[in-house]
Amino acid sequence: MDITARLRPVGELPGPRPAGPWPPPPEHPAGTAGLPPHPVRTRRPIRTAAALACAVLGLGLIGGAATGSWLTGDSSADTATHTAYTEGRTLWHSLPVDVFFPRTLNGKGAGPGGADRVWTRIAVAPDGDCATSLDPLLARALEPVGCGRVLRATYTDATSSHVTTVGMVFTKGDIAAMRALKARFTTEGLAKRPDLMPRALRGPGTVAEHFGDRQRASWSISVLTDAPVVVFAVSGFADGRAVADPRPAAEARAKGATSAPAQSGLGHEAGGVAEGIEQALRGGLSTAMETSR
Repeated sequence: MDITARLRPVGELPGPRPAGPWPPPPEHPAGTAGLPPHPVRTRRPIRTAAALACAVLGLGLIGGAATGSWLTGDSSADTATHTAYTEGRTLWHSLPVDVFFPRTLNGKGAGPGGADRVWTRIAVAPDGDCATSLDPLLARALEPVGCGRVLRATYTDATSSHVTTVGMVFTKGDIAAMRALKARFTTEGLAKRPDLMPRALRGPGTVAEHFGDRQRASWSISVLTDAPVVVFAVSGFADGRAVADPRPAAEARAKGATSAPAQSGLGHEAGGVAEGIEQALRGGLSTAMETSR
């Protein structure tokens, strides 16, 4: 049985419909029906021609500005998005690894009960492609936006009892494609499916040496729309114990959750590290945009 059958291509989101024609003004202003018409003043030819010329010039300037704005999409939001997507596509090879994956990641209030967390980077993988860096089904789910490169790193908590692999997929999709993918992940619950769980990155000679697929306990997948990037994270125990019932981070972080990943705090590990890396990514992107101006 083909487990990828449920993943359908993502189509473009329908755009907004154009507004209908503005209704014409009433023939008579309210309360004026039946009143005698205003007296018509006689205009001199020179004044009339000058008034007509000014009106035509004004309409031309307004129309030209509106047309130019429509053709170029010249608004502050559109310009910022375009720059973020333009810079974001090549950001993976233009910034140092410490920008994407800080050596130390601080998670203020990211632990259970709002406790602070500190994570230390212990392993970094060379940039790779989706085929070799992601589970095949997750790679297929991301096909509609096109996979550029994948960056991954593994962190451990202050007690070295938990390990978390976090990564970023730099896509080729535009803002419409990223929005469509995000909507699909939301409506179809793709981020909660265990068969789309991200892969773990082992760290030979570190506490993540035995962190593999069977050790994965909780995970997070976030499709961004302010940049062409998908951020993911997956956590587990550092002692190599297998987890029989992994849970998505959103579920494991919920109040009153009783699963093993929830009680051990591994949902907070995956979610907190992913959020920290998202912040680092946006900081690096903002710096790159400022530099390019």
